[in-house]
Amino acid sequence: MSDGTISSGWDVLDDSHAALRTAVRAVPADGWHLPTPCERWTVTQVLQHAVGDQLGFAAALTGEPGPDFDPFDPSGRLEGVDPTAFLEDALTRSAKAWAAADRDAAEVPVPVPPHKLSPWSGAAACGLDAAVHAWDIATATGRPSPLTPELARPLLKVARKIVEPLRAYGAYAPALPPAQSDDATATLLRHLGRDPHWSAA
Repeated sequence: MSDGTISSGWDVLDDSHAALRTAVRAVPADGWHLPTPCERWTVTQVLQHAVGDQLGFAAALTGEPGPDFDPFDPSGRLEGVDPTAFLEDALTRSAKAWAAADRDAAEVPVPVPPHKLSPWSGAAACGLDAAVHAWDIATATGRPSPLTPELARPLLKVARKIVEPLRAYGAYAPALPPAQSDDATATLLRHLGRDPHWSAA
């Protein structure tokens, strides 16, 4: 990729990684403790969760160790840690794992139910996690959403395959009713239980 980042070779995942990278790089110095659309989680906690999930997807593919912390109980502390470097390590590991995945395989392992998906769906599921948390962070910090309708359309396809079982674990809130004015991004967000017009105010 042009800025030296690693490409996974899957457009939906690379675009989702770029969205998360954009959102994290734009967090102001005083923005890490802001509330987010993820109830009770700060920007730092969403970043930690997103990093942990990328490592989890990579570990499912490679058999290497996953995160050394619980992505569903993030500490909210990053003392002595560069957030950008913290993220880049996870995105690099994820991209490399997906780049090596067998595109012709019937299924590949993933860390979410049903724990096996087609290669494209697996990469898209990994991308869904990155992209929705990119939106969380950008929205929390008052930045433009990096989750575009063009990216949201393929992510919605995989979301409709995997999200329902995850709601039972609290990973996603109940879906919100659609609105007539919704574009593809808003449709995806509502399906994931997020209000497209969320504001901390």
